[in-house]
This record gives sequence, structure tokens and C-alpha cells, in this order.
Amino acid sequence: MKNLMDAASLEAFLAREFPQVGGQFAIESLDEGELVVRLRVGEGHLRPGGTVSGPSMFALADVGIYLAILAKIGPVALAVTTSASVDFLRKPEAGRDLIARVRILKLGRVLAVGECLIFSEGGAAPVARASMTYSIPPK
Repeated sequence: MKNLMDAASLEAFLAREFPQVGGQFAIESLDEGELVVRLRVGEGHLRPGGTVSGPSMFALADVGIYLAILAKIGPVALAVTTSASVDFLRKPEAGRDLIARVRILKLGRVLAVGECLIFSEGGAAPVARASMTYSIPPK
């Protein structure tokens, strides 16, 4: 399925509809099969021990899959997460941004399912894996 929104329009949508996360996320690339999004890791994302917190990794997965769905269906602000599963695989590397590679597995009229792998920038092994389902409101 072709994308209805490009990276610039997705970032503008995120800034407009979710100003509370403004500047934390950046779309690195977007094509018909994958969206790559970066979490700009700052002090507020860290937990004791100098690693990125689980809630920050969850937020990256949630935002990434949400944006990948919107790329396909257009700017539907009320598409919401209905199910989420995150596996934290290893400790993210301190001082590095996180990169999520996102794919949509199913896109129906009412539900969409996506998955992502999250990496420390420059790292070869994923630090987390997430699978999420979103409810798409009727038009």
C-alpha cells in the first residue's frame, strides 16, 4: 500500500498534535515498507545507571508504529493503541540515540498491527522489540 503522508508531513503532524514530545523524535527514513525513527536521547530519558529507561523505549515504539500507520492512512489523530508488547533485550548503550525500524504487519479498516526493533545508534543488536495493535476510528 502506498504512503499517503511523507516524513515531513508526519513530523509536522506530530509537532502540531503532540507538542509535548516536540523535538524528541525525528524520522530518519520512510518508504512503503519501513519507517525509521530516532529518539533524541536526553537527560530526561535516562534512569539510574546511565541507561535509557523502559518508558522511553516504549514511547519510541509507540510513536514509531503510530507514525508508520499514519503514513498509510493519513492524519487520523484518534487512532489509538489497543494492545502493546515490549521485550527489553539488552541495555542500550549510554550516550547514544535510539533508532526504531518499524514495519506494518496488517492494516485493516478497524485495526492495524505493527512491529519494531529498537537499536542503540550504531549498534548491531536490537535493545528492544515491540509489537502493537491500534484501533482506527471510522471515517
